[in-house]
Amino acid sequence: MLGKFRKGAVIAAAAMSIVALSACSSGGSSTETSSSAAAPTTEASAPATGGEAGGLIAVITPSHSNVFFKAEADAAVAEAEALGYTAQADSHDDDPNKQSELIDSAISNGAVAIILDNAGADVTIGAVQKAKDAGIPVFLIDREINETGIAVSQIVANNSQGAGLVGESFVAAMEGEGTYIELLGRETDTNAAVRSEAYHSVIDQYADMEMVAQETANWDQQEAFNKVQTLLEANPDVKGIIAGNDTMALGAVAAVDAAGLTGKVIVAGFDGSPDAAQAIKDGKLLSTGLQPAVLISQMAVQQADEYIRNGSTGQPEKQSVDCVLIDESNVDKYTVFALEG
Repeated sequence: MLGKFRKGAVIAAAAMSIVALSACSSGGSSTETSSSAAAPTTEASAPATGGEAGGLIAVITPSHSNVFFKAEADAAVAEAEALGYTAQADSHDDDPNKQSELIDSAISNGAVAIILDNAGADVTIGAVQKAKDAGIPVFLIDREINETGIAVSQIVANNSQGAGLVGESFVAAMEGEGTYIELLGRETDTNAAVRSEAYHSVIDQYADMEMVAQETANWDQQEAFNKVQTLLEANPDVKGIIAGNDTMALGAVAAVDAAGLTGKVIVAGFDGSPDAAQAIKDGKLLSTGLQPAVLISQMAVQQADEYIRNGSTGQPEKQSVDCVLIDESNVDKYTVFALEG
């Protein structure tokens, strides 16, 4: 039956290409292009001349208690040190005020660049502008801001493309029919909407697939567990659950397991977390979309180095990196937010 699903996948892929032109392939041999989701932009004003490599690179991300953000920070620090810089990693904990304080500290400490996974698309604009005014280039990873021309680079995973891959995997496993539940991320996070829209660009092509519930679980595993428990009781014939991130997907997996439905209810997620990879190996999770956090962080540091030495990255400001579908076919090649080979 997969033939008709492959046809749907081609249509969906074409739709995805309208949203964002593909950028990087994951896993080491990567090239980048600007995202087509926004009008072409030029990078922030470069210094008149290049300089020497070396100095402090400040790495600021959300909480390191989340394995994704820790992977970002660790990769950025390692790459900076490999290129001859010192590096310091701190967390803003998604608090805009703490983020501002950390950027102030980076400025006062004479940082030569800031690598930032920001605390909000709008609230971060002033903080990035402050760093730019102080002569410190900012390289954004994972999350964009709603302004161009003040950060040198904005490098993000192609959430639309990645979620499209997960949607195709989910439809194929569901054989194009049956009822399902969708778990949405935090409503204020643009990635939540982008992923959901991409899921539906694939799923909604199949008239025999019916969404019986769509609930926000705010990226949270316990909240997802609680909601899925209730939803399974109300919808005992549900065939699948698709979640906006792996944390919620793992909450769904636990609820399905508690209900004795493992193997009967299909669950898919997004992010490519180590716990999700293990759940795939255990046969409890269908698939996840790998966001190449390590690659994106390395790219940001490499571009910071290029900018510091030559006054330009040679790349557009907006850059998108393709995600990779992780499922039983390739999960054995999984490392922390990356694939071997």
